[in-house]
Amino acid sequence: MIREASLATLLILCAGVPSWADSPAASTDSQMKTIFNGENLEGWSGDPRLWSVRDGVIHGETTPENAAKGNTFLIWQDGNTADFELTLSFRCNATNNSGIQYRSEHNTAANAPNKWSLKGYQHEVRNEEDFPNISGFIYGERLNRGRICLVGEKAVQEGDKKKVLETLITPEEFKELFRLDDWNDVRIVAKGRNVQHYLNGRLILDFTDSPEQARLDGVLGLQLHAGKPMWAEFKDIRFRSL
Repeated sequence: MIREASLATLLILCAGVPSWADSPAASTDSQMKTIFNGENLEGWSGDPRLWSVRDGVIHGETTPENAAKGNTFLIWQDGNTADFELTLSFRCNATNNSGIQYRSEHNTAANAPNKWSLKGYQHEVRNEEDFPNISGFIYGERLNRGRICLVGEKAVQEGDKKKVLETLITPEEFKELFRLDDWNDVRIVAKGRNVQHYLNGRLILDFTDSPEQARLDGVLGLQLHAGKPMWAEFKDIRFRSL
């Protein structure tokens, strides 16, 4: 009787505790700061031909008439991404891909492809559900490192080699988790050389970069990819320094 009562009490208590699995892009943590006001792009900088606010969400779109000259970003102006936590929701079409850039350097050189070019870690954003071309892997934007860590990997970079320690999610599980043609929730947590990516409440990537290659600070940005016309949307963007 005592064991059954204790279990029932535990279940009641757990039911009242909010979790990332419930709504990772709408944390109740009072320290999380909303960094997109839902009305305009105040606090952000990007190509005005390509970025706007529609129905309360950030809308980025390229067309044959308004193409991106190289990958271009909407850059957050009011903070950096050293140790941090970020939550947001995204959706996009499948003709191209997008990304969430963090710990990145703003390339202002004269030969930069545009005024909003970034270099650093990127959380890939795609509207696809078949491995490996899916949302959530780490891409090295302009780092000459390609796909640094793939979805499903808990890994450590040791010099030029990546050591995979554990599998966090299978292709079949990802397909069940991802919401094709709909909003998906992202949580990024970065502490020192370690970064974690969550999708719809589940940890899908855990990566510790090498001391020689790790990026420990930089700016935050949202990507429109050069090439085929595309659109991507973002909302509920919240941030805190850790």
